[in-house]
Amino acid sequence: MLYGFDCECGEEVDARRIALGYNLCLACGEVEAKKRRFCIAPLNKSNYMMITDRELLKQLNPKRTT
Repeated sequence: MLYGFDCECGEEVDARRIALGYNLCLACGEVEAKKRRFCIAPLNKSNYMMITDRELLKQLNPKRTT
């Protein structure tokens, strides 16, 4: 396996991950991904919007019952 730079935790990052633009090992990347909570929602006759608040996402649904 080809390896490149070291991660923040000391593990070596695979060169293929570095080629994709990632600078973290798989374990640290998983932790970082879990920190980010968002959803991309298409708005009717408009553009896409990044939603970070779950309540806002519920309000955007025109067919919600509550």
